[in-house]
Amino acid sequence: MRSISFSPPPSMNSIIWFRKGLRVHDNPSLEHARKDSKHLYPIFILDPYYLKPDLSAFSSGSNRSGLNRIQFMLESLHDLDSSFTKLGSRLLVLNGDPFQVLVRICKEWDVKRLCFEYGTEPYYQTLDNQIKDYASAAGIEVYSPISHTLFNPADIIQKNGGKPPLSYQSFLKLAGEPSLPVASTVSSLPPLGNAVDYEMLGIPTIKELGYGDVLQEEFSPFKGGETEALKRLKEVLKDKQWVSNFEKPKTDPSAFLKSATTVLSPYLKFGCLSSRYFYQCLNDVYKNVKKHTSPPVSLMGQLLWREFFYTAGFGTPNFDLMIGNRICKQIPWNDDDALLVAWRDAQTGYPWIDAIMVQLRKWGWIHHLARHSVACFLTRGDLFIHWERGRDVFERLLIDSDWAINNGNWMWLSCSSFFYQYNRIYSPISFGKKYDPKGNYIRHFLPVLKDAIWLITDMPAEYIYAPWTAPLAVQTKAKCIIGRDYPRPVVDHDIASKECKRKMGEAYELNRQSNGLVINGEHKKNFRKKSEEEQNCKSRKQKLITDWASSS
Repeated sequence: MRSISFSPPPSMNSIIWFRKGLRVHDNPSLEHARKDSKHLYPIFILDPYYLKPDLSAFSSGSNRSGLNRIQFMLESLHDLDSSFTKLGSRLLVLNGDPFQVLVRICKEWDVKRLCFEYGTEPYYQTLDNQIKDYASAAGIEVYSPISHTLFNPADIIQKNGGKPPLSYQSFLKLAGEPSLPVASTVSSLPPLGNAVDYEMLGIPTIKELGYGDVLQEEFSPFKGGETEALKRLKEVLKDKQWVSNFEKPKTDPSAFLKSATTVLSPYLKFGCLSSRYFYQCLNDVYKNVKKHTSPPVSLMGQLLWREFFYTAGFGTPNFDLMIGNRICKQIPWNDDDALLVAWRDAQTGYPWIDAIMVQLRKWGWIHHLARHSVACFLTRGDLFIHWERGRDVFERLLIDSDWAINNGNWMWLSCSSFFYQYNRIYSPISFGKKYDPKGNYIRHFLPVLKDAIWLITDMPAEYIYAPWTAPLAVQTKAKCIIGRDYPRPVVDHDIASKECKRKMGEAYELNRQSNGLVINGEHKKNFRKKSEEEQNCKSRKQKLITDWASSS
């Protein structure tokens, strides 16, 4: 008689907590959470740290994000919920401090397994350590795999003797090949348990999040979600020749009707697209063509740039600051709010710069060379404003704003770290003109401002990049009098750029002499304030663990 063995029915209640990683494909946290689970609770927590309304900010939105990125996130959540509905489940949306929310629902839902994607940013590092401490005390299994990046940055840092590699080539030598994406297809999920004891929210609208009247004329044309990400990836991969020949420096920053790049960065930022799956798809294309471009300029090279900055950010304390950041040159930047606002609000008098800043505000996305242009202009090229100030504007307005990449690129473009050829400056006049001599990009984005007196579209092409050089008769005919209908340049580029080079040279010499200890009193104060805030956050969450342990 043949014996038959029976597996015991699953009895574990599990949570998968989404932060980034807003997808079903290549999601090892989801794969692990659904195994042997009687009930699975997919949750997303509306975290006040990111989403608390800030009505005093220069654009509508939260304390850390403008409306475009919040809208992109909400669209991504709707898409994820739709995917779960097809799998017999749903996305549960909760609100509040993530630590407090998780402590409560783990107790009320009798959760024995908690799964979430590993977070490399300082905020998530602090939060996740507190959660792991709580889970350990409560006897809850925690599974937190590396899946937002191709590599574990800690492994690369260990290979490099405990410090992150600070050049792209040294990073490549250490990185090797990433692990393959999860191959299995999710066809169903364990059912939800009884979650009625906790107030559930639907996915909110912008208005329901409390951001006041929505003053934005239009939202980004790039819609969020895994479905859109995979659709966009499929379209990109169709043109194998384009993929194979892609060279980052040779793309057109003025292209807007059809972008000259993939525009997959926001989907990677939110994890709607797996970087490992993208890497594998590119590899598959490269294997079937005679030749292709290579890092750093290839599409795969762009993915690896992302990894480079993630590793640098993970392994560098105070990566988002000048003060206390060992890899950042200390430079006595100007403190001029008027110039910063002129740059931020597209009022510099340089149409190429202003058009880019209009596109940034309206679309939440600009080409990487456009980012280079405006970042150089703000910092070492013309205005000599601190890179942290520009970083804050990008962090708010970009739909693909990513902590490590945003900070790394601003240090790079201001010649504060990674790149030091400060004499190489992007001209706010000639750089855009070589791509778009007729000024079609400028003509498209400047007139969309609400102020009807911006009539620069009628300016002849020969003056479109420098309208202040047009004779008064030409300005009158174009109905664009400089200084009345369109701003005069806030600085003379030829004079300002020379002055910036002089200041950079002096700062570099001071850094060489003092080993990077030239600092500003205000930055010292801000650095101490940030450190105190982080310590208070740790103390508060540790108290919650202690309170929970004493009440159990």
